[in-house]
Amino acid sequence: MGNAMGTDIYTLGADIGSAASKCVILKNGAEMAASTVESAGAGTGGPARAFEGVLAKAGLRREDIAMITATGYGRNSFAEADLVISELSAHAIGAAAFFPGVRTVIDIGGQDAKVLRLTEAGVLDNFVMNDKCAAGTGRFLEVMARILELDVTQLGDMDGKAEQSAGISSTCTVFAESEVISQLAKGTPIPEIVRGIHESAAVRTASLVRRMNLVLPAAVTGGVAQNRGMIRALGQELGCELMISPDSQLCGAYGAALHAYRKAGQ
Repeated sequence: MGNAMGTDIYTLGADIGSAASKCVILKNGAEMAASTVESAGAGTGGPARAFEGVLAKAGLRREDIAMITATGYGRNSFAEADLVISELSAHAIGAAAFFPGVRTVIDIGGQDAKVLRLTEAGVLDNFVMNDKCAAGTGRFLEVMARILELDVTQLGDMDGKAEQSAGISSTCTVFAESEVISQLAKGTPIPEIVRGIHESAAVRTASLVRRMNLVLPAAVTGGVAQNRGMIRALGQELGCELMISPDSQLCGAYGAALHAYRKAGQ
């Protein structure tokens, strides 16, 4: 497609989330030439920094990019985009490329959680989402980490040190916060509290998955997929192995870049 003349085609996908901005540049619709993640989302300087950063990493200029697709919460405010697609479409395209044959995609973002059902052909078939409540999202984990005076990136390692779970019974952020403070006051070891937090979040996310019936194989995308403790708790709650990728957070941006490549060749 488009590179019969020996020229490479570069396309860019920008996933402008509520909490982070991600960009991916694809070379000829297959090779990831560069990627960036900025921990600042829509309405901030994050999207521009992610965009400029990915071009610099790839050693390219804007005019070298054949097409740009934006997705995510802030997709309509990304002025550099030639096209926009929904987060659901971008994640379905990206997940089918990252995890060939995947049927269920659990995307845990900063402010919401989505569960996508894909057909055997890798096409979006159905979805459910939780965007009204922070429980089971990255935001929930950030709030809990702050109470424990940890960075959210430390939670996965801390979970691995736990000998048992402190048992945080509430899936509501406000009530779970009170439970965590109570556990701290009792002198419960922090790793055990962290494990309890992950299990509470996993219960919430699993209930979303069950609303659509789990079809295996299943994968987790979004920034929370980097948290090994959360993946362990969610896999345990659902009773299955969950696929993850080191690039899970880039799934939406990758899907957007792949969409741009397909459109560029038309």
